[in-house]
Amino acid sequence: MKPIVSVHDGIHVVRDDLFPGGTKARFIPRLFEDADELVYASPPEGGAQTALAHCAGQLGKRATIFVARRQTPHPRSLMAKALGAKVLQVSPGYLSVVRARARRYAADRGARLLPFGLAVPQAVPLIAEAARLIDVAPDEIWCAAGSGVLARGLKAAWPNANLHVVQIGKAVHRDQVGGEVHVYPQSFSERCKARPPFPSDPHYDAKAWELCKARRGSGVVLFWNVTGPAKTGE
Repeated sequence: MKPIVSVHDGIHVVRDDLFPGGTKARFIPRLFEDADELVYASPPEGGAQTALAHCAGQLGKRATIFVARRQTPHPRSLMAKALGAKVLQVSPGYLSVVRARARRYAADRGARLLPFGLAVPQAVPLIAEAARLIDVAPDEIWCAAGSGVLARGLKAAWPNANLHVVQIGKAVHRDQVGGEVHVYPQSFSERCKARPPFPSDPHYDAKAWELCKARRGSGVVLFWNVTGPAKTGE
């Protein structure tokens, strides 16, 4: 499906909040080709939860997600559960513990365990393929980064554009993504106070939009919006 692009404040915005499941859902179906169940250890706010749940439901497969136990589950986890995923809360909620539980579950079930940020070999070429369908030739690209998969896909699509990557949480380096890295001052778990003029995840893309607006250069600027907020009240 060709990405939808709209213009806001003079910036071309790729609206993958309008793509069912968001950007990660562009490559997740390939991961189910040789697996009936995918397992993922996620931060409570992580958008991969709903992307996995959506794709599993569409394909009649299973998505199992491990997250840290919270008194009130995060809306992203609630949305994933509503979409049909099995969401298992782990206590104590250290990410190392959550990952260990997910790893043991996958081994016991013979399921496929996915890496952080869904950084799988299929991701970069499929993101690049989708990006090349856009009728925009950007001089400058902005996106958020967790694992850096999206940034690498966009760099593959437009190698001559200036790439700006906003680090949200986990550290990324220029040699990982092929572009300039801007560190957002809040942690991933904190919500962005600024509201973009389009549906955007307040833990992720909204933060990158804030820096894009403040630091953008000249020429044709493109911003990639991965997903919207969870639809269960966030």
